[in-house]
Amino acid sequence: MAPGAGALKTYGLTHIALGVSDVERAFAFYEAVFDMVAVYRTPEFVQAQTPGARDVIVFERAKKSVGKSGGVGHFGFRLQQPEDIGTAVKKVRAAGGTIVEQGEFVAGEPYLFARDRDGYLFEIWYELPTTADPA
Repeated sequence: MAPGAGALKTYGLTHIALGVSDVERAFAFYEAVFDMVAVYRTPEFVQAQTPGARDVIVFERAKKSVGKSGGVGHFGFRLQQPEDIGTAVKKVRAAGGTIVEQGEFVAGEPYLFARDRDGYLFEIWYELPTTADPA
């Protein structure tokens, strides 16, 4: 269905909440890799954003759900430049993460899958512009 006058306008999927063992340690990983900034902080959670974007990750103190994704296989961060994939690898490793897989989906679209320090699987990739991208 094409967007019409009654279409719900959003910024798209913009946040995820992760159950973590230590909210400050979890935030520190994403701060080191993506330069995230804490915008709200309590002893039970840290809400962070990537500068210049509208994404939000909430790190919530949890016990049973740490590192378990349920039905969600992974979450991802789309690079603005394909050549930044090498920097991403270095930053993930320096922050204590583990690279699980790295390659190209198709020529010119590099990717990596990695695990953070709580075990969550995430992706960093570059995708060539599509017709659905904003102008």
